[in-house]
Amino acid sequence: MLQEYTNILVPLDGSEQAEIALEKAVAVAKRNQAHVDMLSVIDPGQFGYNLAGLADGDITYQLVQDSEAYLQKEIDKIKAAGFTDISFHIRMGSPKPIISQDFVRDHHNDLIMMGATGLNAMERVLEGSVTTYVQRNALTDVIVVKTDLDNTQVEK
Repeated sequence: MLQEYTNILVPLDGSEQAEIALEKAVAVAKRNQAHVDMLSVIDPGQFGYNLAGLADGDITYQLVQDSEAYLQKEIDKIKAAGFTDISFHIRMGSPKPIISQDFVRDHHNDLIMMGATGLNAMERVLEGSVTTYVQRNALTDVIVVKTDLDNTQVEK
């Protein structure tokens, strides 16, 4: 029996691996007539302070604006290629619980597709990767994308 997915979550952090996962998620969505949710999580801890409390509002605003511009650019490329059932979201907080549980619960995603690695190598060393955490704790299926669209290993 083949699993048909109807609502796919793709976390994006600006990395090449995440963008490859997005391309593959769109291909899966086309085959399944599914919706794609792109998600950017802005982690205040990544910057060494609490954006909600100590940071200047301009910094928070700029981070959100930058994320929004990036996600809109990705949506525009995908829509230009003919796929329109896609939306983007921005959340503030720790990516691990947001991706694996909170967002999935709120948006009823039945699949998470994400890159094997992201931009933050230091976090992987100190805390373990977001991808590993999501694989272990997600409320739904997770596909970890490790190869590019030509099926060759992506080198970093």
